[in-house]
Amino acid sequence: MAAHQEKKFAEERKHQNMQNDTKASQGQWGRAWEVDWFSLASILFLLMFAPLIVYYFIMSCAQYQCSLTDPLLDLLAGNKHLSDIWNRTPMLTYRAAGIYSLWVAFQVVLYTSIPDFCHKYLPGYVGGVQEGAVTPAGVVNKYEINGLQAWIITHVLWFANASCFHFFSPTIIFDNWIPLLWCANILGYAVSTFAMIKGYFFPTNAKDCKFTGNFFYDYMMGIEFNPRIGKWFDFKLFFNGRPGIVAWTLINLSFAAKQQELYGEVTNSMILVNVLQGIYVLDFFWNEAWYLKTIDICHDHFGWYLGWGDCVWLPYLYTLQGLYLVYHPVQLCTVHATGVLTLGLLGYYIFRMTNHQKDLFRRTNGNCRIWGKKPEYIECSYMSVDGTKYYSKLMTSGFWGWARHFNYTGDLMGSLAYCLACGFEHMLPYFYIVYMTILLTHRCIRDEHRCSSKYGKDWKHYTAAVPYRLLPGIF
Repeated sequence: MAAHQEKKFAEERKHQNMQNDTKASQGQWGRAWEVDWFSLASILFLLMFAPLIVYYFIMSCAQYQCSLTDPLLDLLAGNKHLSDIWNRTPMLTYRAAGIYSLWVAFQVVLYTSIPDFCHKYLPGYVGGVQEGAVTPAGVVNKYEINGLQAWIITHVLWFANASCFHFFSPTIIFDNWIPLLWCANILGYAVSTFAMIKGYFFPTNAKDCKFTGNFFYDYMMGIEFNPRIGKWFDFKLFFNGRPGIVAWTLINLSFAAKQQELYGEVTNSMILVNVLQGIYVLDFFWNEAWYLKTIDICHDHFGWYLGWGDCVWLPYLYTLQGLYLVYHPVQLCTVHATGVLTLGLLGYYIFRMTNHQKDLFRRTNGNCRIWGKKPEYIECSYMSVDGTKYYSKLMTSGFWGWARHFNYTGDLMGSLAYCLACGFEHMLPYFYIVYMTILLTHRCIRDEHRCSSKYGKDWKHYTAAVPYRLLPGIF
C-alpha cells in the first residue's frame, strides 16, 4: 500500500512539474523572435565562412601537411593561386556518393526500423521509448532511444568486415575523405533547406514554430522546434546523434588503419585519441535519453546550425586529431602518454559525475545524498506567462558548488587531452580546444541569460552562492 501511494505521489508530482514546465516554457525557451544587428552579422559570417573553414582545414592536411599558415603564405607570396589549390582538390565521385548514400540510408534504417533491445539486457541503460522535454507549445514528444544499439551494430559489422569479409578496406573513409566532404555538404544544405520549407508549409506543430521575418536568421537557426516525418523520425535527434556521432569512432578507426598502412604501426597517440574520443561517444549513446533534456533538444530549433553542423562541422572538425596523426605520426613518451590519459579520464569523470549529481538531485527533488550528505540548494521562484508563481531548486552542493557549469569544465579537460596527444609541432589539432572553449563559454552565457530572466533576484542569490562559471577561483 505504501509503495502504491508513493508511486501515485511521484506520478502526480511529475504531472504537476510537466504542467509548470509547459507554462514556463512559453515565455522562456526557444530562439529569438527578433534579430539584432550583431546576431545577423554573426549568422551571415557563419553562413559564408563556416564551409570555407572546414575546407581550409582539410585542404591544409591534404596539400600542406596540416600547416595552417603555409597556404596563406603561398597565396600572399604569389607562389600559388586559389585555382592551383582548388585544382589539386579531389572532386565529388560516384564512389563517394555511393558510400555516403549507403551510410546515411543504413543509419536511417537502424534509427527507424529496429526497436531498441539493449535496455532489456544492459543494467542501468535507459533505452526504448522515452519522453522528451516539454516544448514551448506544451507538447511532450516521444522518442525511440536506440543510438547505442545502432553504434554497436555498426561497429560489429565494421570489425567483421575488417577481419573476415574484406568487402572494403578499413581505410575507405580516409581514402575518400574530401569527396565525402562534398557529399556531407550536399546533405547538410538539403536537410536544412527542407526543414525551412517544411516549417513554412507543413510544420509538425505550428505552435512550435518561430518566424522572425529575416530569411538568413530563420534559415540558420531554424523555424520548427521538432520537425518530424511520421511518428518516429525526429530530425533533431537523428542528425544530432546519427549519422555524424556514430561515424566519429569509425572515422578514427579508419585513420588508425591508414597509419598502419603507411608506417607499419599505430602510434600510442593515435590509440589515445581513439580510446578517449571513443569513451566520449559511448557516453553520449549510453546517456542518449538524458540528452533529450539538454540545450540542443530543449531550446534549439532545427535549421542550418544543427542540420549542416551535424553533417559537416562535427564529423570533419571534431576528428582533426586523428587526421593530423595520419600525416604526422607521434609516438609519445611514457610520461606524456600517461599524462594525456590521466587528464582525459579525469575530465570524463568530472563531466559524467557532475551531470549525474544534477540528474540525481532533480529526480529525487533534493531528497538524496551528494558526497555523503544532504545537498544544499537555493529555492527560486518564477512567474509563468499566465501570472502563476512556481518554484525551482538550484543545487549548490557537490561539483555544482564549485562552479555553475562544472560539467563543461570536465568536457574541456577531455577536449584538451585529445589535442595534447598530438604533440606541439602544429596548431591544427588544437583547433578543437579553442572551438570548444568558445562554444561552451557561449553556452554558459546563453544559459545564464535565460536563467537570469526567469528567476530574477533569486538568480543573483544563486550566483552569489556559486560565484564561478567554469574554473573555481578564476572564472
